[in-house]
Amino acid sequence: MTDAQDTASDTALRTTGGAPSDENVPPRGLPIPLLEPREGIPPVVATDEALAQVVAAFATGRGPVAVDAERASGYRYGQRAYLVQIRREGAGTALIDPVGCPDLSGLGEALDGTEWILHAATQDLPCLRDIGMLPTRLFDTELAGRLAGFPRVGLGAMVESVLGYALEKGHSAVDWSTRPLPDPWLRYAALDVELLVDLRDELEKELDRQGKLEWALEEFDSIASAPPAPPRKDPWRRTSGMHKVRRRRQMAVVRELWTTRDRIAQRRDVSPGKVLSDAAIVEAALALPPNATALSALPGFGQRMSRRQLEQWQAAVDRAKALPDAELPQPGQQPAGPPPPRAWADKDPAAAARLSAARAAVSALAEQLHLPQENLITPDTVRRVCWEPPSQATPDAVEAALTGYGARSWQVRLVAPLLVQALRSNA
Repeated sequence: MTDAQDTASDTALRTTGGAPSDENVPPRGLPIPLLEPREGIPPVVATDEALAQVVAAFATGRGPVAVDAERASGYRYGQRAYLVQIRREGAGTALIDPVGCPDLSGLGEALDGTEWILHAATQDLPCLRDIGMLPTRLFDTELAGRLAGFPRVGLGAMVESVLGYALEKGHSAVDWSTRPLPDPWLRYAALDVELLVDLRDELEKELDRQGKLEWALEEFDSIASAPPAPPRKDPWRRTSGMHKVRRRRQMAVVRELWTTRDRIAQRRDVSPGKVLSDAAIVEAALALPPNATALSALPGFGQRMSRRQLEQWQAAVDRAKALPDAELPQPGQQPAGPPPPRAWADKDPAAAARLSAARAAVSALAEQLHLPQENLITPDTVRRVCWEPPSQATPDAVEAALTGYGARSWQVRLVAPLLVQALRSNA
């Protein structure tokens, strides 16, 4: 058991915030249900006037700020934020409605230079960036948990194992675009940031105890400074079940149906899967139906679909069928970089031997350090170095290769000697 996990039985810590008083503490070792935010459920901020008060309060608050965002994945088009929760000592908790207050750049500026605490930061940062909020410093409690070797790193599991509280997680997948938001949902949202500062502090102590704090700070800086991800090329190729589609004409049907669905979903502001499923798109591509009647017999185009809708999808199929051969999509190009590892033994046995040795060494070190292998170094980075190694497998050359692929300095220090050995022994 780690020092951080030992704190789960620390009564003084367990009775902070909205937890029960000492006389209501359950027997030692059982998590305490966290039922109410310590100041109650705050009102939802949905006007410029109310937002200005929040900005002023948080600008004068103390210490780091806990931040979370709720999206409506599976219900609405895109990944926009429908609720933003923030908490800071001296300011309390605020629940902000980005629909009523779509520009939170003023709040972002008020918090400039402040450390933000997020759980799984890469999930929330894109939607926060869209409304004008972007940290210059952050602490990711999920990533900290991974580096510290916790087996479960969801927020509920981390709060329970580190702080001894049980968070109610029943509203994580609800439609956060609902208005007005029900009180139980708002309570859940406020509690998500209630103990993030406490969690951050305990994880920092644990990382420091394990000698991993500097590693974590490098990771956090990398996340905070990362540019926005570029738009995906040919996103229709990511349609689930696409591996079944082999012919270019069928690919054109997938592309046309996907594009039509996306346009409709964006116009209606609903999740594309609620307009037409990926499985239905693939079925239509494989069948190439000649008319709407034939289309209606395919899975996903059943009786509940109106004639007008069927004709709309059939028109998309017909457009793809009418394309000249020169305009048909080409089969998906192999991504830049090495081929799939299963093909290495045939294509380059020496590279396969290098990869096998490197994987074994990295896996052993990750186990020794009690952290996931992918957090020690990404598998893609290992593959790239082993497939096209430096001409001379010197420490400097391998370190340069790792840095060029985006490895952080702590990763380079730990992994480069392993890769040098693997490259040299299988030259």
